[in-house]
Amino acid sequence: MELLRKLLAELPPELERQVFTHSSWSERRSDSYDRLAFLGDSVLALAVTAHLYPRLEAERFGAGRLTKIRAQAVSGVSCGAVAERLSLPQRLRAAAPHAAQDSAAALVVTERVLASVIEAVIGACYLHAGYERTAAAVVDAFGPEIEQALLNPVDFKSALQELLARRGERVSYAVAREEGPPHARRYTVSACVEGRVLGTGSGRSKKHAEQQAAREAVEQLEG
Repeated sequence: MELLRKLLAELPPELERQVFTHSSWSERRSDSYDRLAFLGDSVLALAVTAHLYPRLEAERFGAGRLTKIRAQAVSGVSCGAVAERLSLPQRLRAAAPHAAQDSAAALVVTERVLASVIEAVIGACYLHAGYERTAAAVVDAFGPEIEQALLNPVDFKSALQELLARRGERVSYAVAREEGPPHARRYTVSACVEGRVLGTGSGRSKKHAEQQAAREAVEQLEG
C-alpha cells in the first residue's frame, strides 16, 4: 500500500484535484475523475493480469479461469477495500465543495464511487509516473485481494445458479440503467428470480455488473 500512497503524494496539484472531483461538483464533466478512472481501469487490469500470468500454470489455468480470478481481484468490492485502506473516502469528502457536503457524505461510501476513485488514482499515477512504477504499486496495494482470489476463487453467477437449481428456480439478468459517456459507460444490472429482484450490481461491463448482482443475491439467499 505504501508504494501507491507514495505515488499519490507525488501527483501534481492539477491531477490530484481531478482525482478527487466528482462529476456533480464540476460544470465540465471533463474536469472530474471520470476519464482518469477509465484509464486506470485498463492499467489496473493489465497490472494484475501481468502479475498473475507467470504465477499460474498454463495447464491448470486457461484464459477463462484467469479471467474469473482477475475479475474477483479487481472487483468493485476489492477496489472499495483498497480505497478504504488508502483513506480515499475521507480525502474525497474533504475535496467536496461546501454546497455539496451533505451529498458527499453519501457518495463517498458507495462501492461505485470508491471503485471509480481508486481507478482514477491509478490512472493519474500512470500519467505522472509511467507504467512500471504504477503497476508495481497496484500489485502491492491489491496484494490481499489478489491472494484471496487465488486461494478462494468465487464465481458468483455459478454459485447463484447452483443455489437456485436446488429450489427449481432460474435467474435472469436485466440491465436496469446505463450511465456515463460511451468511453466510460457504467452498467447497473438486476438479478431477477420469478419476477423478484434478488440483487443489483454495477460495473464497467455488463459481465462485471452481473457478477456483483449475483453476489448480492447469493448473500440474500444465504443470509
